[in-house]
Amino acid sequence: MSDATKTDYAPDAPAAPALQDSEAHSDTILQVRDLKKYFPIKGGFMNRVVGWVKAVDGVTFNLKRGTTMGLVGESGCGKTTTGRTILRLSGDKTGGDVLFNGQEIYDLSHEELRHLRTKMQIIFQDPFSSLSPRLPIGEIIGEAVREHGLVPKDQFDDYIDEVMDNCGLQPFHKERYPHEFSGGQRQRICIARALALNPEFVVCDEPVSALDVSIQAQIINLLNELQETYSLTYLFISHDLSVVEHISDTVGVMYLGGLVEYGDKRDIFANPLHPYTKALFSAIPIPDPDAKMNRIVLEGSIPSPADPPQGCKFHTRCAQCMQRCKTEVPEQREVEPGHYVVCHLYDE
Repeated sequence: MSDATKTDYAPDAPAAPALQDSEAHSDTILQVRDLKKYFPIKGGFMNRVVGWVKAVDGVTFNLKRGTTMGLVGESGCGKTTTGRTILRLSGDKTGGDVLFNGQEIYDLSHEELRHLRTKMQIIFQDPFSSLSPRLPIGEIIGEAVREHGLVPKDQFDDYIDEVMDNCGLQPFHKERYPHEFSGGQRQRICIARALALNPEFVVCDEPVSALDVSIQAQIINLLNELQETYSLTYLFISHDLSVVEHISDTVGVMYLGGLVEYGDKRDIFANPLHPYTKALFSAIPIPDPDAKMNRIVLEGSIPSPADPPQGCKFHTRCAQCMQRCKTEVPEQREVEPGHYVVCHLYDE
């Protein structure tokens, strides 16, 4: 993207402050600082850019090696775009930094990025459309392994058999095609395809949302087992809070392209701070017929990311909205150790 193009969209909000450098320990595998990803809106006779969809607008977090971060929020809040932008799958970023093992991935050359691809993988949401119907399973899982030359030719078949076995698939499945498998089996194939490259970091983009509840449990348990075996790090994108609570170590809550709250799972679920987080958690079903749910119902609809509100983006739906919320953009604050929130209610 040229410098001339970049000047067309000066963000209305000031950049969110990055997490303190003292938090970036040697065991931090991923650092995301003020990440932005805007998509152009074109119109008119000349098909010129007339606006920008601010899909990701100032996301900041750190992810420790061997842990899982859950990323939750309503549909359309920018969760998937955040994951794809981190992996450099959505073209160039608009702004911010993405550091993988301390290295800015958007500064890498084509050849350097090609080598890095084996360390960063993604499990897509839909196991039906993310597998080629023309290739047998063995070729789907092993195609990238062969392309990157990860194992010698004489060990290739045994290696693919081992990866499939670790993901609950049998060797005779290699000659079958995706349409011959159930939804749960297809998701296992997607997981095997990602793990075949021996990655360090995996973006799990709602990997169980298209599956039955019983199959969801099997896939979640499989992801946990594989994480322990291979010391994997997950960014787990989901809108199912019960699944996120089960699998995650840290949780980030997104609203309209930005993180409104971020911290340890226990802190987030035991003491949600942001009004939006409280509203989300109030919708979690309680397995007790006699328990009374204090549901917080948000009024209004989600604003358009192409024209977000001034000030706090959530103020149009917030019952605790103050006058300053309508004009001033809140900053990210550490309310308790490791627990961050973006809200004027916690300004000192």
